[in-house]
Amino acid sequence: MSDVQEATDQLLDVNLFENQRFVKVTESGHRSESEHLEVTVGATVPTGFEQTAADEVREKLGSSCKISKDRGKIYFDISVESLAKVHCLRSVDNLFVVVQEFKDYQFKETKEEVLKDFEDLAGKLPWTDPLKVWKINTSFKKKKAKRKKVNQNSSKGKINNGQGEKIDERDVKKEFTSNAVEPHILDYYENPAIKEEISTLVGDDLASSKEEETDESSKEETDHRVLKFRVTCNRAGEKHCFTSNEAARDFGGAVQDYFKWKADMTNFDVEVLLNIHDNEIVVGIALTEESLHRRNITHFGPTTLRSTLAYGMLRLCAPQPSDIIVDPMCGTGAIPIEGATEWSNCYHIAGDNNPLAVNRAANNILSLLTKNQIQESKSWGLPIDAVQWDICSLPLRTGSVDIIVTDMPFGKRMGSKKRNWNLYPACLQEMSRVCRPGTGRAVLLTQDKKCFTKALSRMGHMWRKVHTVWVNIGGLHAAVYLLKRTSQGFVHPSEQDEEKGPLGNAKNEDD
Repeated sequence: MSDVQEATDQLLDVNLFENQRFVKVTESGHRSESEHLEVTVGATVPTGFEQTAADEVREKLGSSCKISKDRGKIYFDISVESLAKVHCLRSVDNLFVVVQEFKDYQFKETKEEVLKDFEDLAGKLPWTDPLKVWKINTSFKKKKAKRKKVNQNSSKGKINNGQGEKIDERDVKKEFTSNAVEPHILDYYENPAIKEEISTLVGDDLASSKEEETDESSKEETDHRVLKFRVTCNRAGEKHCFTSNEAARDFGGAVQDYFKWKADMTNFDVEVLLNIHDNEIVVGIALTEESLHRRNITHFGPTTLRSTLAYGMLRLCAPQPSDIIVDPMCGTGAIPIEGATEWSNCYHIAGDNNPLAVNRAANNILSLLTKNQIQESKSWGLPIDAVQWDICSLPLRTGSVDIIVTDMPFGKRMGSKKRNWNLYPACLQEMSRVCRPGTGRAVLLTQDKKCFTKALSRMGHMWRKVHTVWVNIGGLHAAVYLLKRTSQGFVHPSEQDEEKGPLGNAKNEDD
């Protein structure tokens, strides 16, 4: 047994040494090329929360941020070394690197002239640095995909080298380059299986060595492979004489002629973005294949809230250490799960009256716990609990909650407008009971603004409206209300009636 263990240790030492040497050579080659590269990154964010996203960029990246006239977009400058941190931002949906921005583009009068200008534009743009960034960004995704496949094989208790080589070779052929910077990036978006024991570690290292050999053997083929691409045009404005499809078609044709790439609308390697807002044009290259808001939820419900929007709502109420934060209508638990991830020094409670919703929230919490145990070797839990309750009669003590954050029923997919006229006043009353007088805050999202405004006017002695953020939820114009709890103590309506009773009787006796 000792001989086997010794051989295993030697094999691990050799593989680790080879991996470290490969990483050093690769890093030095890439860093010499792009160590001083500065680029502008654009990000799409939930409409209405552009300022929140800009604040997060300044805090976490130390970069100045510009909010676009086109709602739902921000722009900031970074060095390539910060690219991994950009993917860890909590308030952004999609990312792209800016090729060039035209703040006041002069469109010609006829459609033919405008489309001809788009064709000429493709060959005049500074593509070199943005494509370098795209190449480095692609290496992040390649390493993530390989790690995921190795972990999936490990979870089955075996490494299928023959089949694995074929899969890895296909993945390598989909990439732009085989020389990749080793990514130091926290992967918030995948849920790999747990690695087990020393035999699995040996298998992982063997698989890693095979992947590197595959990289080297397919390097020449990969470098000369024709990339597939598509152009996506997002246009806003009423004075344009062309459609989005026409702009994407003609600009894409010119890009194809310039790079000799192959157009493919579905299985593309590069997505070129043509964003047009009135007289402003931004050309970019996408850095994300799917929105970053898909990071926490594995069990979806009919009205699952985007994690990026949940983050923006939580930031509005400025959570402080040891705060108790409650979502009384949690649905799938998007808000408390996002809160427990980003504000782990607070305690979060997810509650709902629907047992199916509570079950989904519990499963999402369990998935997050499993991911944390795998990636960060944490054996402890998260400061979050899920419970089934009645929103109009919460099992919480009076004045025990610091913050309430929730997505209220719109009356569209869930509930009805008619029921909201009774539900909203009852909810605000119960929230005012459990929230701390003087310091308590509430952030409430609703599309039924008329009903909410009426209910809030009846509770003016308990809640004061501080701020309103107008947002777009699946095409619906909704509002996020930031409320502050007044210092007035809560008195139950039944107690108010009892107090009024003797006074009324005394008044009658006097008469």
